Amino acid sequence: METVVVGMSGGVDSSVATYLLKEKGYNVIGLFMRNWDATLNNDIEGNPTLNNNICPQEQDYNDALAVCNELNIPLHRIDFIKEYWDNVFSYFLNELKLGRTPNPDLMCNKYIKFDLFLKEAKKLGADYVATGHYARIKNGKLLRGIDDNKDQTYFLAQVPKENFKNIIFPVGDLKKEEVRKIALSINLKTAKKKDSTGICFIGERNYQKFLHNYLKPNPGDIVDVETKKVVGRHTGLMNYTIGQRRNVGISGNLERHYVCGKNVEKNILYVAFGEDSKYLESDACIIDNINFISDERPINCTAKFRYRSTDIPVKLTYLDDNTIEVSYPDMAKAVTPGQACVLYLGEECLGSGIIKLVKKNGEKLWYL
Repeated sequence: METVVVGMSGGVDSSVATYLLKEKGYNVIGLFMRNWDATLNNDIEGNPTLNNNICPQEQDYNDALAVCNELNIPLHRIDFIKEYWDNVFSYFLNELKLGRTPNPDLMCNKYIKFDLFLKEAKKLGADYVATGHYARIKNGKLLRGIDDNKDQTYFLAQVPKENFKNIIFPVGDLKKEEVRKIALSINLKTAKKKDSTGICFIGERNYQKFLHNYLKPNPGDIVDVETKKVVGRHTGLMNYTIGQRRNVGISGNLERHYVCGKNVEKNILYVAFGEDSKYLESDACIIDNINFISDERPINCTAKFRYRSTDIPVKLTYLDDNTIEVSYPDMAKAVTPGQACVLYLGEECLGSGIIKLVKKNGEKLWYL
């Protein structure tokens, strides 16, 4: 009997994945990862500060344990707190210091879930490793999940190709409502549990207050990108992302506005006013940290610049082994340095790069 080690998160997706694997006759073992110390954080001076209302990891573990007990399989637990800090959280903070918008979920998958976790699973005798991701692997290719609304290949696109060997995604061929239906039909503890949202180590806490535990606030001017006039004060560039329209910090001005750029050296946040979002538009970007999962190296394909964004047709110009210029003459909005550009050829996820700079009409956007 072949052994599958399942990454148990305490959510409904990994719970159903575990059930489906057991139904197929595998010897199933659960493994729960603890990646964040939810009881203590350090402030900007390095002093520990106790936090409440944090990411409920212990509840997640208890839910995972309850499911494993219901399915009569063992559950192991492993801490990757230091490794997560070194490879994911430090990256997150460093990107914010550069004025970029990082995506820690991609790095968590790359360095933790599909690296360290795989090694730990092998110690438990795994022939295969499974997770509750909405994705599929067929003939060595990473394919989108059947449920377009839940497809998670975007978050897997920085994982090295070789790390997908012997990986199973049991819910990738299902829609979310089918997963819920299965969980309800067998009365799993997690059947009605809400999906987690946002960044796990922040949880339900205020984003800015959380960041201030680690990065010293550095207020500065908010400048109108057209008039170059100061129109307000920001609380620190790390607190804003390109395209943001709410809580920008321009008091007394009711005209619609949005964040369109940052100057880290001068500590300036640029905003544009009005409904016209031309300052969010670009027609090309440069991506680096290239990771190809596929053997394909197309000139023409499609790309996603954010998880919930729509695929757009792009042309790839390979500048070197680790740098690609991605062109999209039909324009795209809010393409943001630090985010991932994930490439697709139909259903197949080809891989990704991290957006380094954004261009329009052949020139780098000066306000980004």
